[in-house]
Amino acid sequence: MKISIGCDHGAYDLKETLKNHLTAKGYEVADEGTYSKDSCDYPVFAHRVANKVAAGDVDFGILCCTTGIGMSIAANKIKGARAALLHDEFSAEMTRRHNNSNILCIGAKIVESEEKACRLADIFLSTEFEGGRHERRVNMFE
Repeated sequence: MKISIGCDHGAYDLKETLKNHLTAKGYEVADEGTYSKDSCDYPVFAHRVANKVAAGDVDFGILCCTTGIGMSIAANKIKGARAALLHDEFSAEMTRRHNNSNILCIGAKIVESEEKACRLADIFLSTEFEGGRHERRVNMFE
């Protein structure tokens, strides 16, 4: 499975942790930046990841910023991107089961720990979409 990951300067450390965690689990991870803690514009990285997900170049995306809010707003502007801002395990599971979300957004200053962020990613990436009545609803997003 191929994952595209991106962040802004406020979540650089979290992105690096997630990238290492996912690589160790055998995922192919495409790092879309940013590549330092220098101030940058988060929509650039949100659009890079969301465009790759929407085009089918990768299976899923992960975006991190200080709160996760800006990344989720920017990513959801791309047709075919379904970015979900997540802070808890239940939501990570349900957004995949019912919404077929394809981009996980995490706030580096919101989630309690990097370990929890890794758990959210694990749940998000391993949960299957249920389809059925949910597919009809997801199709209404477009």
